[in-house]
This record gives sequence, structure tokens and C-alpha cells, in this order.
Amino acid sequence: MNQTYANPAPLGLMGFGMTTILLNIHNAGFFPISAMVLAMGLFYGGIAQVIAGIMEFKKGNTFGVTAFTSYGLFWLTLVALIVMPKMGLAEATPHGYMGCYLVLWGLFTLFMFVGTLKGGRVLRFIFASLTVLFFLLAARDFTGNETIGMIAGWEGMLCGASAFYLAMAEVLEEQFGRTILPM
Repeated sequence: MNQTYANPAPLGLMGFGMTTILLNIHNAGFFPISAMVLAMGLFYGGIAQVIAGIMEFKKGNTFGVTAFTSYGLFWLTLVALIVMPKMGLAEATPHGYMGCYLVLWGLFTLFMFVGTLKGGRVLRFIFASLTVLFFLLAARDFTGNETIGMIAGWEGMLCGASAFYLAMAEVLEEQFGRTILPM
């Protein structure tokens, strides 16, 4: 029996893209962290990406399962880092230590970027800009420099928008049977 599976990448890309845009609107200095960002981090950035990763596993896509599952769990841990201290379940993470967390995610993303070099330009841009974003956010946390954080916010909105674009390009191409948005 030959089964055809839907492409889970647009789900994962949208979960990543929309949540990244919203968090980085905060990082750019427009709004404080709110329940909206935390809910997106839990459900769309977190759980939806983990689901997309599991679906990529079913397709045999090691890169997809690693990327979507890892970044989905990134969102879940980030929300936990913000919420757990407010609930009295853990001490707040010091900024320097948060910088270490972000550096590790930046290194992971840099290696994932290498994995995109055989892929399309938009996918390469997403991972390149995400690598830059993690290192900018780490620099902000290590130095306490809010200007770096604001720059990271703008760069993060661009990164998230590129994932949003690729998700919609893939959906529209499948729906219309031809390229609508170039990838």
C-alpha cells in the first residue's frame, strides 16, 4: 500500500515564523512580553513544531525532524524559563547564563545552516538569519546592551518573516501545482 503524506514543513515554518515575529516585536522594544507571546511560544512555536517534526520523521527527513522538533522544544523551554520563576518554581536565570543558552542555540543553528547549503535560498536565509539572531541575543544578554537587543528584534522579525514566506510559498505551490512565490 503506497501512502502519500502531506508536507509538514509549512506547519513547522509558520509556527516558527509567526512566533519569532511576535517575540521580536518585543525584542525591538515595541511591546512587553505578554500572555500572547507566551501562548504562541507554547502552542504554535512549541507544540505545532514538535508535531511537524514527528511528521517529518514519518517521511524519513532527518533534517526536518531535527529542526522542527528542536526548535519546537526551544520555544517550550524559553516559555518555561520565563514562566517558572513567576510561578515560584525556579529562580530566574541570570542574563549571563541566558547568554550561554543562546550561544548553544546559535551553534546548533550554525550547524543546521550548513545542512541547508544544498537547499533553496530562502531556507538558507532563514537559518543564516536565525544564527545571527541567536548570537545577537546572546551578545545582548552578556553585555546588557539594549541597542543590541533592539537590532536583534528587527533582525528576528526579518528571520520570522522569511519562514512565514517559505511556508506560504510551499502551500501555494502545492495548491496551484506551480510556483506562485519563488523559493
